[in-house]
Amino acid sequence: MSTPFQIAVCGSIVPDPLQTLEPVVGPSGPSLKNEMMLPAVLDPWAGHALFEAAHLARSTPGSKVWLVSLGPKAKLQQVMMTVAQKVPFELVALDGPASGFTDSFETAAALAAAIAAIPGLDRSRLLVFGGWESASRGAGSTLQMVGERLGIAEQFQGVDRVTVGEDGGLEILERIEGGRHQVSVCAAPPAVLGWATGDLPEPRNNPQIGMANMRAIMPALQRAKATPIPNTGLSFASVSLPKQQRETRIVKDMPAEEIAREIVAWMAEE
Repeated sequence: MSTPFQIAVCGSIVPDPLQTLEPVVGPSGPSLKNEMMLPAVLDPWAGHALFEAAHLARSTPGSKVWLVSLGPKAKLQQVMMTVAQKVPFELVALDGPASGFTDSFETAAALAAAIAAIPGLDRSRLLVFGGWESASRGAGSTLQMVGERLGIAEQFQGVDRVTVGEDGGLEILERIEGGRHQVSVCAAPPAVLGWATGDLPEPRNNPQIGMANMRAIMPALQRAKATPIPNTGLSFASVSLPKQQRETRIVKDMPAEEIAREIVAWMAEE
């Protein structure tokens, strides 16, 4: 029988992607226009990691999942009302900024400290999950630095599937260049896994799971420690939306071969 896992999932909140996001520069640095008014959701990449963690915990009796999240307490409460109905977990909340302009180094330090402070944590059974990327902090480095601060050298990025062997080892399917995968083997925890999209669908809402989770989530939010991210040594020269360029030419009766040649020539210029 496999040894139970302790799985800490690092996941922040982000503005709902259906909203129009406009970067602005204020007195405290860059931010999004009306950021606190925008509806928030759990980072989609972190969502995959959370669902995969819950599946692994369910298939390995005795395992436990924590969601370690850094964000404004009011926004976290709003998002947890929905996320709590998906899968069982215990929330570790940090009351701080969730902006995409926060320094990944400082963010990793705060997350690693929160994980290390989890009561009863057994590092010999610890798996740190998170998004391979992020919808806000797309630096691609935060999770790696969390692992380094926790002294975890076994790290896997772009993970799509994890299989637990009879000996408790992990067989990990990772994405690599060229649209291919490689299979890696980790003999035992601790390990850091940065998830891509995984292969599990989003769980359906379960009000019973939601009520059980919220009994612990609300006290966790009340105890959330204020965690400012100073962005030491980080500065932004400017922030702006990507420029859009569209050139349209209407031509009648043009042969398909000529259209193809123009497309190829345009791609070569790019």
